[in-house]
Amino acid sequence: MRIAITGSSGLIGSALVRSLRSDRHDVVRLVRREPSGPDEARWDPQGGTVDTARLAGVDAVVHLAGAGVGDHRWTDDYKRTIRDSRVRGTATLARALASLDTPPRVLVSGSGITAYGDTGDRRVDESAPLGTGFLPSVCRDWEAAADPAREAGVRTAFARTGLVVSGGGGAWGRLFPLFKAGLGGRLGDGRQYWSFISLHDHVAALRHIIGTESVSGPVNLCAPEPLTNAEVTRAMGRVLRRPTAFAVPGPVLRAVVGEFATEILGSTRAVPRVLLDSGFTYAHPGIDEAIRAALAEERH
Repeated sequence: MRIAITGSSGLIGSALVRSLRSDRHDVVRLVRREPSGPDEARWDPQGGTVDTARLAGVDAVVHLAGAGVGDHRWTDDYKRTIRDSRVRGTATLARALASLDTPPRVLVSGSGITAYGDTGDRRVDESAPLGTGFLPSVCRDWEAAADPAREAGVRTAFARTGLVVSGGGGAWGRLFPLFKAGLGGRLGDGRQYWSFISLHDHVAALRHIIGTESVSGPVNLCAPEPLTNAEVTRAMGRVLRRPTAFAVPGPVLRAVVGEFATEILGSTRAVPRVLLDSGFTYAHPGIDEAIRAALAEERH
């Protein structure tokens, strides 16, 4: 297959590129600079342009580009950056795909389980309504921005990603050094649910969506059984064989990271009904296996 990917230099995108190329798929990376080879195509997500000539013959597109939610303190300007990088980028790509003489068969567009907002201890699958607040509103607009591709007949799925367990980046990439140093602990009261997924399973799930014609719309990319932050903390200590006595009270977390603390302390108990119903098999369904898989990735 010929597959185009945005966000290919990020944690998930780079792992997906490696996985696809190892199976001899033809990967085209969409980049925002001048292309350095035939496997790259230029796009300007904010300016609204895509080099569609290089997308000719593409079978699938995986859209993962977007500013990191936890990379900076949430000022008004950075919140605009978070929204614009997702909504404008998706709209740019969707319009470009719709304009092709032969559009790709499938678009897998990034999203997040943050779409559901704070669900407490209530389980939510893809049929649940979207929540309220900043990130749910971003996800709503982000997914709606893909409408031009969907209306052009492209099967469109939204990968609502949970917390990816990896030492290579993302939220978990910040946790590993702390826990390895014996400084890890629960955040707030620890009762908030974390819907996690190993990097390996996340990449496999993206490939499953590409290859499964019956899958479209929102797809929760998380392990079958979400755990509380306290349970995750104990698992990190257990696997890494380190104490986990430290805890970060909610007020301290809010003072350090600002408004983003609301998301860290919030609870989203998302379950992957669509993946399970479509026959996806997890390599690391449990948290211990996911943590060990992340440690193995670091050694390679």
